[in-house]
Amino acid sequence: MILIIDDDDAIRASLTFLLKRSGMTAKAVPGPKEALEEVRQQEPELILMDMNYSLSTSGEEGLELLRKMRILAPSSPVILMTAWGSISLAVEGMRLGAFDFITKPWDNMALMDRIRTALHLNSAQEDSAVHGNTGRGFEKIIGKSPQLREVLDAVSRVAPTGASVLITGESGTGKELIAEAIHLNSPRSSGPFVKVNLGGLSTSLFDSEMFGHKKGAFTDAWTDRKGRFELADKGTIFLDEIGELEPVCQVKLLRVLQDRTFEPLGESIPRKTDVRVVSATNRDLSAMVRQGLFREDLYYRLNLIPIHLPPLRERREDIPLLIKYFAGQSGSRAEFSRDAVEYLCRLPWPGNIRELKNAVERAMIMGGDSLISKEDIERCIDSGPKEHSPASTESSASTLEEMERARIRRALADCNGNVTRAAASLGITRASLYRRIEKYKIEL
Repeated sequence: MILIIDDDDAIRASLTFLLKRSGMTAKAVPGPKEALEEVRQQEPELILMDMNYSLSTSGEEGLELLRKMRILAPSSPVILMTAWGSISLAVEGMRLGAFDFITKPWDNMALMDRIRTALHLNSAQEDSAVHGNTGRGFEKIIGKSPQLREVLDAVSRVAPTGASVLITGESGTGKELIAEAIHLNSPRSSGPFVKVNLGGLSTSLFDSEMFGHKKGAFTDAWTDRKGRFELADKGTIFLDEIGELEPVCQVKLLRVLQDRTFEPLGESIPRKTDVRVVSATNRDLSAMVRQGLFREDLYYRLNLIPIHLPPLRERREDIPLLIKYFAGQSGSRAEFSRDAVEYLCRLPWPGNIRELKNAVERAMIMGGDSLISKEDIERCIDSGPKEHSPASTESSASTLEEMERARIRRALADCNGNVTRAAASLGITRASLYRRIEKYKIEL
């Protein structure tokens, strides 16, 4: 049974009809008193509740009701309903444990998607997760470490739902592969998987790139063009480097995620979009929210299900498997000696899997068909970063930072200050390298 709590008769009737038409059982009550009585008798599968009641405009009554619901019905996911101008109230409700929020007037399709997602996730059992590298797209995700298995288990649980997923982790940890695995194991797998690198998208191009434009909308708009959200319809849109999005663009993105509509440049009629959103960042979005650099309401909309990818230095047991996989892809008959593999396992890898892949490929090219030794690796990667040592690197974050700083300076020097080439040699993105340059105060 789904419990609806709203003091508006028309809204209660509309929601009850919508849920019953979708094959769900619904019970509607006008306010907190009746809702508490209902919950004490039966814990609902889901609670759909308004945040404002009677003469109250502050939302305090709604927040207090939410607190009580989390105590009386801890297993029932709560979806909040609020006006667009009161999103801050919904965000406060998310902090108190609400599953999601939707603004009035809502889109029926969007609301039903969120209800089904909440019910699906709530009924998922831990023992039903797929363990190990099974499932479509998992064949590219190499490793058997506990940290990686935990990530794959999370992917297996969340993929069949429509939930928004935020993938976090350092550059080069494989966030795009995880996003693709989520798509391929979802009901949307037959639809498109559209990737957008927001780090390389300027504010001036955001509207045209994301929402499309009509012919003549601006000077160089010679033809109609579909935006990424239209291209991703019925599929998944992957928003990479979401932490690089400028504030003005964050507002526009939030509108699309909330209303499921967008307007191409030069057109005034809203178009609907049916997409699942998977986003990724190597930045700490929660810290950016506290600093006022990222919208809190957008953060909660994107971060419905968080998945964190550990850096390669925290899953060293996977390095031999990755070396074998990358070596097999090269087509060379050369092999890595035991001392070469052990040496590679001891390096800190600030560029993570991407950097390891580049190092293996260079070694295979330089090694020909011979056995690749530790000395070959050292020459191939210009001696590389200093070896990982339990007495130094693991116990001292500053030592690891010194290694990374030195490696970046060496790469920039080798590339005559060309940031693009230096980033490629390190196996990281230009945006990531610029952040490290700023962090370590390296002069160009």
